[in-house]
Amino acid sequence: MNTSQAAALMTGAVLEIVILAAPILLTALIVGLTVSIIQATTSIQEQTLTFVPKIAAILLVLALLGGWMFTHLSEYTKRLFDLIPQMAI
Repeated sequence: MNTSQAAALMTGAVLEIVILAAPILLTALIVGLTVSIIQATTSIQEQTLTFVPKIAAILLVLALLGGWMFTHLSEYTKRLFDLIPQMAI
């Protein structure tokens, strides 16, 4: 295995992480921003108020996209295992 193959593997791994984490992080961002705007307009400064909607939204996204995420990650893992014989040479 040479340097370019290792760099390609690392690039692929980072891309997989971004693809799998993006829906969860974007959901948390949007819900957090929405709750913050509502808190700012109503002058409610309760710190714990932001956690419950975020957690509920993240759990909903995981319930909806969990199967897709698992399938995507398992396909990536299979591709990595298929590359093992090529790396040994």
